[in-house]
Amino acid sequence: MRVPDARVALSTASVYPESTATAFEIAARLGYDGVEVMVWTDPVSQDIEALRRLSDYHGIPVLAVHAPCLLITQRVWSTDPWTKLVRAKSAAERLGANTVVVHPPFRWQRQYSRDFVRGIWRMSNETDVRFAVENMYPWRYRDREMLAYAPDWDPTNDDYRHFTVDLSHTATARTEALKMVERMGDRLAHVHLADGNGSAKDEHLIPGRGTQPCAELLERLATTGFCGHVVVEVNTRRAMSAAEREADLAEALAYTRLHLASAAAPAP
Repeated sequence: MRVPDARVALSTASVYPESTATAFEIAARLGYDGVEVMVWTDPVSQDIEALRRLSDYHGIPVLAVHAPCLLITQRVWSTDPWTKLVRAKSAAERLGANTVVVHPPFRWQRQYSRDFVRGIWRMSNETDVRFAVENMYPWRYRDREMLAYAPDWDPTNDDYRHFTVDLSHTATARTEALKMVERMGDRLAHVHLADGNGSAKDEHLIPGRGTQPCAELLERLATTGFCGHVVVEVNTRRAMSAAEREADLAEALAYTRLHLASAAAPAP
C-alpha cells in the first residue's frame, strides 16, 4: 500500500457542544495527527497561549486555524473581516500551523467582497501560511435559493492560490465533489471530510453515512501523493453521551485511515 504524507486532524468543531479543550483530549486519545482550531465563541479557541498549553500538554499539534467567518462569530476577533484574517495568520504562525481556512465573504460585506480575491493574494504573499478558501453553498428555503456569498460560493470560479474542499458543503450545494476537486487541481491544500445527503441543511455527517464520494476522494488523494491536511469536521451534537460522540469520531478516523491509501504500483 502507498499512504500519502497527508496528516489526519480533528476539527475542534466536531466535539460541539463540548469544548475546544475536550477536542484536544479526544484527538490525542484516538490517535489523530493534530487538530484544526475553529475560532468561535469558546474563549479558549480565541486564546493563543491557552491553545499552546493544550497542544503541549496533549502532544497534539495545531495544524490549521479556521478563521471566525461564521454568522455566530461576526464579533469574534473584531467586526472587521480583514482584522480577523490578520489575527488568524498570527495565530497560525505562533502555533506552528501552516494553514488558515477562510470562507468567501457574505454578500452584504460589500467592500470586503470587492477586495477579497486581491486581498487574499496580498496576504498570501506576506507569509508562508496558506490561506485556503473553502467552498460554500447557496442558501435554500423551500423552493427558493439565495446566493449568500460573494464573489461566489464556489471558489473555483475565482483565482486563489490555495483551496479547501468541504464534502458536506458539496452535498448542500448539490454539486459534484470530484469535479470540483479536479478544478482545484494542485491548488487543493486542505480537505474538510464529512458527508451529506443533499439536504438544504449543512449536515456534516460521519463520512460513509451520506451520498458524497468520501472514499473515492481519499483514494484519489493517496494516488496523487496529497501532502496537505485531511480534517474530520463532523456534527456530533446528536450524540446521546460523551462515549457515543467519541465512538463516532473514532469511526471517522478509521474510515479516513482506511481509504487514505492506494495500491502501490507493481514493481517492474
